[in-house]
Formats: sequence, structure tokens, C-alpha cells
Amino acid sequence: QVQLVESGGGLVQAGDSLILSCVTSGFTFSSHAMGWFRQAPEKEREFVAAISWSGGSTYYADSIKGRFAISRDDAKNTVYLRMNNLKPEDTAVYYCAADYGVPAYYSDHKQYDYWGQGIQVTVSS
Repeated sequence: QVQLVESGGGLVQAGDSLILSCVTSGFTFSSHAMGWFRQAPEKEREFVAAISWSGGSTYYADSIKGRFAISRDDAKNTVYLRMNNLKPEDTAVYYCAADYGVPAYYSDHKQYDYWGQGIQVTVSS
């Protein structure tokens, strides 16, 4: 069955870095665009970053542009989110997601077919 499993989260201090990983199985990873979303308490799920199925295009939310980087390794069926210079407002549960082909809007969570269970990232000030 389809599985997306995030790892790499935790509690860090402001200014620190983390790398989130999302290992996938059960679908053709190389044919899917991948995205990262996050949800803070009492807030809606928001787009963080996405990468096209080919890896040739990446997309970022303005709030994290220049600090986060998304990448993929098709040989490992894994997508990564490198997060630098973390801020307290980055605190959230982070989710990876997959969408077959080319999403109409990479930032729209409704485009994505498969989701991970989420992983907590907490940034203390």
C-alpha cells in the first residue's frame, strides 16, 4: 500500500537547521510531484515547498524562501526539506505529499493524492 513516512523533526533553537526526509513506497515516486506542507496549532494547513516529478522545478512559499530547500532522490524514493535559520514561527507539524504528474497548482493541498502522517518541528526562541 501507499506509504509516506516523514522523519528528522524535533525540538531546536532559533537559527538552527534541520533536514526532514520523507521515504515513500507503494507508488511510482518518479512520476509524482512532491510537496511539503505544514500546520500550526489552530491554523490551516499551508504550503511550504514543492518539486516537480522531474526535479527540474521547485516552488516555495514566500515565508520560507531563501531558508528552506526541497530536493528529491528518485533512487531512494525520498524527498527532503532542508530548513536553515529556523524561526519560532516555523513551529508546526510538517507533512509530505505526492501528486501524480503535474499539479495545476503546486501550492494547493487539494491537488495532492497521498499524504504522510506528519512530523513535529518545534523551534524555541
